[in-house]
Amino acid sequence: MVTSTSSYGFSRPQLANQVRLTFDRTRGRWVILAPERLLVPNDVAVEILLRCDGIASVEDIADDLAGAFDATREVIVHDVRHLVDDLGARGLLVG
Repeated sequence: MVTSTSSYGFSRPQLANQVRLTFDRTRGRWVILAPERLLVPNDVAVEILLRCDGIASVEDIADDLAGAFDATREVIVHDVRHLVDDLGARGLLVG
């Protein structure tokens, strides 16, 4: 099996050091905490990020999400790669 990677070369994404995904009870939302930054991801991004453990590949994440969402696998792979690339470019994901 060929492992899919993002355009930044991330094949098994995970949060970078000093970056956390946590549920903020005050806001009632998931947030990404990073030095000097706070981001509020949408629900789909949260589902992807919860699976970015450094073990699961981009393909594994897409396969897992394909069973949970009403979208084609192709669309899900595209969305996972796009998010991984975006957060990787911001220094929030590695792998």
